[in-house]
Amino acid sequence: MYPLFEIPIVGGPILIAAIATFHIIPSHVATGAFWITYFIERKALRENRPELLEFLKKLSLSILIFCFVTGSLTGVGIWFAATVLSPRAISGLIHTYVWGWAAEWVFFVIEIVAIYVYYYSFDKISPKVHLRIGLIYAVAAWFSMVIITGILGFMMTPGGWLETGGFFSGFFNQTYWPQLLFRTSMMFAIAGCYAALVASTLRNGGRDTVRRIAGRWGLVGLMASGVFAAWYYLALPANALENLASIGYVAIMLKLAIVAAVLLGGYFFLLASGRGWFVNAWIGTAMMVLLFAGIIGGESVREFIRRPYLIPGYMYSNQIIGHEMAAKEIASEAERFNRQGLLPNYPFIPEQLATVSEENFLAAGEVLVKVECLACHTLAKGGRNALPDILDGLDAESAVYLLDDLSRSYMPPFVGNATEQRAAAAYLASIAGGELPSARWVVKGDE
Repeated sequence: MYPLFEIPIVGGPILIAAIATFHIIPSHVATGAFWITYFIERKALRENRPELLEFLKKLSLSILIFCFVTGSLTGVGIWFAATVLSPRAISGLIHTYVWGWAAEWVFFVIEIVAIYVYYYSFDKISPKVHLRIGLIYAVAAWFSMVIITGILGFMMTPGGWLETGGFFSGFFNQTYWPQLLFRTSMMFAIAGCYAALVASTLRNGGRDTVRRIAGRWGLVGLMASGVFAAWYYLALPANALENLASIGYVAIMLKLAIVAAVLLGGYFFLLASGRGWFVNAWIGTAMMVLLFAGIIGGESVREFIRRPYLIPGYMYSNQIIGHEMAAKEIASEAERFNRQGLLPNYPFIPEQLATVSEENFLAAGEVLVKVECLACHTLAKGGRNALPDILDGLDAESAVYLLDDLSRSYMPPFVGNATEQRAAAAYLASIAGGELPSARWVVKGDE
């Protein structure tokens, strides 16, 4: 186990979500835009349209700056935030997929080299060679997605990895193909939206042509993503479907994603049919903001429906290993902590808190609540998913029953012995403004 990293008020999950959601736009633009670029460049060469090449110069420069600066920074930000907030999950990914990440970095390096060569070689090399460089970039970027999707999908549905511990058993899980095809379709929709925004800043005859092309790519990509999203839904495990149906927040986020998709579909249709004459940089920016809102909705749904796990069937969202994994010779920590107590097995606390006593029960309870609850909750009033607001006025005895009956599918069970459970309940009552128990009740279990 690792030390805790607490972010007051905002909470760790929202930090990761904010960085990751924003990262999706530059990463998917970087992955999808050069397929459109390749198509437009071929058209420009075939029809001798230099104005389209001028657009491509502008587009590739904006991709170089936006995707490979902003995207790279947010990518590093995801790694940093996830490492300090969920180090055991990141450790599990690294130990299982270190060669997958290494392969992805090979393709990422090819992308970096290709985008620089592509942009700085305009009008300096043969048009056919230049076109091939763009295609190399597009293929390398998509193969990067092929690898990352397998690793991300593993954290939703680990598949046969739970039985074998094998690389490909988890990589090619039941949601891999629908998720890969969904992300591939969405990369065209996102890239189409971005290309239309860049085209809206043009002042020459290539603007309308590019907007029509961007609208067609975006519309087809969006429609295809709807089909693959349905396939993805059908491949989800039972607990994910239960969360989708029972958690109100998930339903709201799903509706947000659907509404954004419908509005973007209308926008793409107008562009594709040549009726996007009204589109300017402001409207193009507004559509990117709408796209961002839809991504927030979709990613929120994906994250919430895997609760109560970080890796389903193996690691709970609080990073406690909840199930035995024979293939890796890993025993369930939940069973051991319930027998021995969590505090004696948690190395990053003072020795005087390793055992609950009449003198330290509130301090020990705070440690227990932070270890088991900070993954999703904050501890100060007014924060995101703040426990004082959720448990307002709850007394300690009621908190014990609550901890003993975390039956909702998206809540990990409380892990620890009976005394630790009462100490955690006492601390929850203290921050919720409820009636505090006596120290004897915590330690002895009676009055």
